[in-house]
Amino acid sequence: MFGPDNVRRRWSVDEVTVTPPGVIKRAVGAAAIGNITEWYDFGVYGYLQTTIEGVFLPESAGVVGGIIVAGLFAVAFLVRPFGGMFFGPLADRIGRNKVLAITMVMMALGTFAIGVLPDYATIGLWAPFLLLGCRLLQGFSTGGEYGNAMTFIAEYAPDRRRGFLGSLLEVGTLTGYLLGAVFATVMGLLLSPEQMLSWGWRIPFFVALPLGLVGVYLRSKLADTPAYMQLEAESEQREKDEKEPGQFRRILTLWPSLLTCIGLVLAWNVANYMLTAYMPTYFPAIARIQGSGGVSELTSQVLQIVVMAVLVVLIPVIGWISDRVGRKSVVRTGSLALIVLSIPSILLIRGHGDLTVLLGLLIMGVTLICFSATMPSTLPSLFPTAIRAGALSIAFNVSISLFGGTTSTVMSALVNSTDNLMWPAYYLMGSGVVGLIAIHFVRESNGRPLWGSSPAAGSREEAEEMVEDLNREHVSV
Repeated sequence: MFGPDNVRRRWSVDEVTVTPPGVIKRAVGAAAIGNITEWYDFGVYGYLQTTIEGVFLPESAGVVGGIIVAGLFAVAFLVRPFGGMFFGPLADRIGRNKVLAITMVMMALGTFAIGVLPDYATIGLWAPFLLLGCRLLQGFSTGGEYGNAMTFIAEYAPDRRRGFLGSLLEVGTLTGYLLGAVFATVMGLLLSPEQMLSWGWRIPFFVALPLGLVGVYLRSKLADTPAYMQLEAESEQREKDEKEPGQFRRILTLWPSLLTCIGLVLAWNVANYMLTAYMPTYFPAIARIQGSGGVSELTSQVLQIVVMAVLVVLIPVIGWISDRVGRKSVVRTGSLALIVLSIPSILLIRGHGDLTVLLGLLIMGVTLICFSATMPSTLPSLFPTAIRAGALSIAFNVSISLFGGTTSTVMSALVNSTDNLMWPAYYLMGSGVVGLIAIHFVRESNGRPLWGSSPAAGSREEAEEMVEDLNREHVSV
């Protein structure tokens, strides 16, 4: 199992970091607002994809125009590893909070900038190229956002509630997607197609700026994480570390943990992007290949919004459960569900009737949140404090770029080239196998200190109970 060295020790209450509940709540809110902004953009861009094609490309673009717009969506994933490689290690050097403020500003400005871009009719081919620049900025900043946000919450959270508090980060993810999807859908219903093409499409993008300003304000009111502050206080050790191998070399020495992280993120985000990115385009394929079944574009949008709303409610519940039964049990359940339930889920989605399709989407969604609710507390435990943000950001974004972000493209290619509508089920089953293998190599982190950090509690009484439990179980450091 990968994790801290198997060195036994006894803990004392004075070694436990106690963070007041009010501070913890503000930390969780400050981290989650970044995810809301990030996924608000995904929701808006995905739901306005047809409109964006009409704004930034000539009418003669045809099928190629749709491919270009989809490519502009995907290009953000290509630069995410570079953002992770830059901002992750930077957060280990200057602090989590400072980097999160930088990425927050960059994300909000990138989304807002799309809303003020001139259209193709005004500046010709410069329009799609400027849109490309905004998408690259968004992708680069996102690469530094999520890994650091996971690290930020995990290092603030008490050991016994890290699962529940970490799951709130994903509540921010789905809330942002919901906000973007609902806003774009409502705008499309209230305005005529001509109004949407003329000016209506800009309004959802403008909303990103105030969201970003709120996020920066919340983050500016917090000190850095207790674990990072503790690391900073060990100044003599840090001076000694400067003579050791460079940061990237130290990260690479933990290659087993990096591979485990990549495998878990693969299982998680194949399920994630299958539901959020590919399913809206799957229904036209059902109509073309199967001839019947599936639902209309508007109905599919509404059903996805319903599913997301249900998942927002369930994610904290699964996170709370993981604090009681352990992360590994929940992740194993999700992996097995991907293997066993993916075929029934896809068959239901291909069926006739809105309720049948809704049930299929809900099965896929509930399977997804077995990962969404546990990964923000599981992945940070794979790496020590000194290189946690860097290692996590790199592994997370490499996996997203190679596997998660390409899910929709790969599925479209396989389904359209073979006319086999079961490819999404097979792909999900494969990712479940990867998740099952990866979680086997993870040490159970539930109720345990993060690698390289002192135990963390929310009160003095909780600290005393934790020390008794840790010493009774002879927990390693």
